[in-house]
Amino acid sequence: MDSVDTVVIGGGTAGLTVAAGMAALGVSVALVEKDHMGGDCLNWGCVPTKALIRSAAIAQQVRDARQYGIDAELRAVLLPAIMARVAAVQAEIGERDSAERFASLGVEVLLGSAEIRTADTVTVDDRIVRTRRIVVATGSRPSMPAVPGLAEAEPWTNVEALQMAAVPTSVVIFGGGPIGLEFAQILSRLGSQVTVVEMAPEVLPREDPEAAAVVRTVLEREGVRFLLSARAMKVQGRAPVCTIWVEQGGQELSVTAERILAATGRRPNVEIPGLSDLGVQVNPRGLGVDAYFRTAVPHVWAAGDVAGGLQFTHVAAAQAKLVVRNALFPVKSRLRAHAIPWTTYTDPELARVGWTEAEARARYGSVSVYRLPFSAVDRAIIDGRTEGHVKIITDGRGRLLGAHVVGADADDLLQEVVVALDAGIPVGRLAQVIHPYPSRTEGVLKAAEEYWRQRLFAGGGVSSLLRWWARRSRW
Repeated sequence: MDSVDTVVIGGGTAGLTVAAGMAALGVSVALVEKDHMGGDCLNWGCVPTKALIRSAAIAQQVRDARQYGIDAELRAVLLPAIMARVAAVQAEIGERDSAERFASLGVEVLLGSAEIRTADTVTVDDRIVRTRRIVVATGSRPSMPAVPGLAEAEPWTNVEALQMAAVPTSVVIFGGGPIGLEFAQILSRLGSQVTVVEMAPEVLPREDPEAAAVVRTVLEREGVRFLLSARAMKVQGRAPVCTIWVEQGGQELSVTAERILAATGRRPNVEIPGLSDLGVQVNPRGLGVDAYFRTAVPHVWAAGDVAGGLQFTHVAAAQAKLVVRNALFPVKSRLRAHAIPWTTYTDPELARVGWTEAEARARYGSVSVYRLPFSAVDRAIIDGRTEGHVKIITDGRGRLLGAHVVGADADDLLQEVVVALDAGIPVGRLAQVIHPYPSRTEGVLKAAEEYWRQRLFAGGGVSSLLRWWARRSRW
């Protein structure tokens, strides 16, 4: 029987981060993975989808080349070459997540299925491991909506879509969230006729409605069709001929497509034999954990999608670092949830941190909103990418409550606001930071400068005093 200090179940972002962190501190660690090292992000999520997004973006750039004075023609989409590039990207990034690399870090990698036998015993297939501590980091998987006839239609999730051998001529996507819209644009740009069915009245319902509307408008311009406030009622047939019946506004309509892609959410992987027998709270949203990511069983911890909350790779990594700290040291730390950003990687991108305007008003009452369209940013005009805007939300004292950037490179542009929000830097100070010209970062600068324009020059006593002093100053 082997013995280690910690057994980590799951070789995705959270599990790998915990294993590497503990091993670096001299803790003996066994990492158990039953499928692919790197987890969903490397194999079926962030990495391959963003690689596909890049190829689809190049195709669109060729279509749009004439507006920049370039005569180009998109003669063909070479899907085998695209998928080969995706695989090459995964292989290069995957080297850092490999069993060989983690073995070199001092982690014992066990490939197989874990079962918790007792409070201090985990079996991996026919191997028994005794441990003082268990960290569950098993991630999540796509969920399938309960639509009659859907299962018989051979629907895709993101997993199957990333293994497509040919671009389907037509696709109906269930779900207008980030995964649904990213695949809608990928497939549309690669040549599919795409229809998105979304139950909410706007796509990306968790995002600021103004920003979400910008994304929808651009995708509609590229040919994506949206059925909003709509519900899939039933599916008839199977690939390559599927008929989807949709209820919208009290009326039924049908859409025929070669493929259906379900992008309506994910469910945590909580089905670990023996886990609930220990007393760990298991529910459809994930494992019950406290603010420090400890379960009801003191020596069992959880991180990543299986712990519930925001399902993002960077959040999983942040939670995993806290598990290392909280499990090994007496001073405990919590996740700084108020400054967690995320991005929908459509083109234009939509990035956010903190509250939306509606959320901030509901929570704080009176708030101040500062907007700047990219049509007012010189670099955006130069690049021909003026769609979108920067939107910053503050309280009455200029304290940052949230920010939303929709446009090219939104994820990069948002980050200085993320740092400011996390560090407690007010919007007025953000407006005093010098930005290079011409750059898209001026969008953030000019939005922040609206704070001073409204505060100092929009009339009132302060404005009058400044004007009086300026007229009389002799310096």
